[in-house]
Amino acid sequence: MEPLRIGILGAARIADRAIVAPARSTGARLVALAARDSGRAEAFAAEHQVERVHASYQDVLDDPDVEVVYNPLANGLHGPWNLRAIAAGKHVLTEKPSASNAAEAAQVRDAAHERGVVFMEAFHYAYHPVMRRLQELVAKGELGDLQHVEATMVMPPPPDQDPRWSLPLAGGAVMDVGCYAIHAQRMLAPYAGGAPKLTNARAGERKRLPGVDEWLNADFEFPSGATGAVRTSMAAENVEFSLKVIGTRGEAFAPFFVLPHNDDRVIVTTKEDTWVEHLGTRTSYTYQLEAFTAAVRNGAPLLTDANDALATMQLIDTCYQAAGLQPRPTSQI
Repeated sequence: MEPLRIGILGAARIADRAIVAPARSTGARLVALAARDSGRAEAFAAEHQVERVHASYQDVLDDPDVEVVYNPLANGLHGPWNLRAIAAGKHVLTEKPSASNAAEAAQVRDAAHERGVVFMEAFHYAYHPVMRRLQELVAKGELGDLQHVEATMVMPPPPDQDPRWSLPLAGGAVMDVGCYAIHAQRMLAPYAGGAPKLTNARAGERKRLPGVDEWLNADFEFPSGATGAVRTSMAAENVEFSLKVIGTRGEAFAPFFVLPHNDDRVIVTTKEDTWVEHLGTRTSYTYQLEAFTAAVRNGAPLLTDANDALATMQLIDTCYQAAGLQPRPTSQI
C-alpha cells in the first residue's frame, strides 16, 4: 500500500512511541509538524526525520501533502482540532479521549461521517494480540461464561503543573488513564450480552483543584448478569495497568494490558491448570497504525472508530456524574 502521509499537531511526549516509531516500522511518511514552541518543533523534526515544520497547527491542516493528522495535544484540544482536521478533509488518528465530553464527541462523530473521512481514537491496546487473546478466551468458552471484568489503571501523580490536572484542558484521572479501563469493559461487552451499565461510582478530587478527579472507582453490570469494576488513580505509589477476566471455568490476567510491549503475558488459570502465554512485544502502537492504514487505504473496519469513541465518552460522562462531578468542559481554541 502507498505509505500514509502524516502531519503531527504538537511535539508531545507520546508522539515518539505512538506515531514516530510505528511510522518508521510501517513505512509511513512524517510529512509535517507544528508546535507552540518553534524551537521544540525544529528539534523534534530533526531528531525524527519529519520532512518540514510549519508555523501553526492550521498550516499542517492546510498542507496538501498531508492526508492524515495525528493529534496528541492536551485532552481539551482533541475535540476542537479533530473538528478542524475533519473540516480540512483529513483522516484523523487522535489520542484518547477523542473529545472533552459526549456532546463534543457526537459533534466529532457527525462531522467525520458527513465529511467521509476515517477517524480513529488511539486505544491502541485493542489491536494487540494480548487483548485479542483475552477476548478469544471468553469467546471460545475456555474460561466458561463471563462473570467479571476487573480493570485497574493507576499511576503516581504527574507534576502539579501538568496539563493532566487542568480542568479547562479536560484533565483528571479518568481522562488520562481511567478511560482505558472503561474502554476495556466495553471491549468485552459482546461476550456479556451487550453494553455495560454503570451501577455505582465514587471519586476523590485533587487537593485545591475542585472538579478534577484524582481517583475514581466504578462498578458495572452487563445484560448477562456479569459485572465489571474499574479502579483508576493518578495518586498511586506505583504503576498498575492490569486487566482480569473471570469466567465460570477460570480466569485470565494481563498484568500490563495497555502497554503489552513492556509485558506481553496473559496468565490463564483454570481448575485444572495454570499457564502463561507470551503474545509478543511488538508494540500496540504499530498494530494500531497498521489497522488505521488499512482503513484509509482499503476501507477496513476499525474497532475504535468515531462511533466507538462516542459510546466510550458517554460512559465516562455517566461515571463523572454518578460520582458527583461534572463532565469535562468543552475547550475553545
